[in-house]
Amino acid sequence: MMRSPPPPQSQSNSNYGSPYSGQANAGGGTFAPAFGGFMNDPTAQMGYQLGKTALNTGQEYMEQNINRYVSIPALKHYFNVSTAYVLRKLALVLFPWRHKPWSREQRPSPSASSSSPYPSSNNNNNNSYYFLPPRDDLNSPDMYIPVMAFVTYILLSTLLAGLRGQFHPEVMGLTATTAFVVVLLEILALKFGTYILSINNDSTLLDLVAYSGYKFVGVIVTLVVSEIVNRGAGTGGWAGWTIFTYTFMANAFFLLRSLKYVLLPDSSASTPAGSGMHTVARSQRNRRTQFLFVYSYIVQFVFMWILSRQDGSPAQAKTAAAAAAAAANKVAGS
Repeated sequence: MMRSPPPPQSQSNSNYGSPYSGQANAGGGTFAPAFGGFMNDPTAQMGYQLGKTALNTGQEYMEQNINRYVSIPALKHYFNVSTAYVLRKLALVLFPWRHKPWSREQRPSPSASSSSPYPSSNNNNNNSYYFLPPRDDLNSPDMYIPVMAFVTYILLSTLLAGLRGQFHPEVMGLTATTAFVVVLLEILALKFGTYILSINNDSTLLDLVAYSGYKFVGVIVTLVVSEIVNRGAGTGGWAGWTIFTYTFMANAFFLLRSLKYVLLPDSSASTPAGSGMHTVARSQRNRRTQFLFVYSYIVQFVFMWILSRQDGSPAQAKTAAAAAAAAANKVAGS
């Protein structure tokens, strides 16, 4: 039986006929020489240097303008949290009744001239102390929980509106606008209060802003539990008001105890000497006490009531459905 002979095995390079064979052999199978040749071009190098210079200049400009209003290293301190801290802090905000102590922990800086990324305070003897970050101190305020609670509140309110059949395209925007306006008004009120009370420490203002966001935790609990108990009827009725009263009182008690060491510092045996927590004058102390009471109870009651005010009545559902239908017809007509 005759068979065709096997094809001859070529001893030449298998890259015969490839226009890139020379580059592959010279560069070890890569295109690095060609790319390196491009980067060695004077025009490319000049463009790279110009782009790098523009990027560095823009970054410095942004940092300088942002640092006018808030210190980035100080702001990072409030996001230095851990999972264990978040869980324990949520439990403290909702059940603050038996917690002790409420004072924040401080540590002396290595030297008076050394800079620390954490909020610090100086005394007349040039002894510098800094507050421990939230992950190391349960009583330290953070901004992670307030920011996450703010976003969760917007999404949860939109979800509940959809479950009640009251969803329309403007719900998320209106909810976000309401929450943002509440936060903005509270920050302005805190800024005005710190000015009236002669509190010039930037870290103290950041502490107050952080404490102002914990109300969203109580509002979220009020919305969820009321929705379950009232079976989709919103936060109205005796059940909704009972849950709201508890979360409001828990938040007010938490703020009252926590802000006492911010607005009404007291020198005692448990306070390190030179920590910056000096006793304020009696007249100034009375004004700060009044501000603390008004802020913890009256202001928080108004803002929490606005944020948790949701009605699941059929009349409102029909109104929302009519508004959604009108919006749909308007879009279809256009």
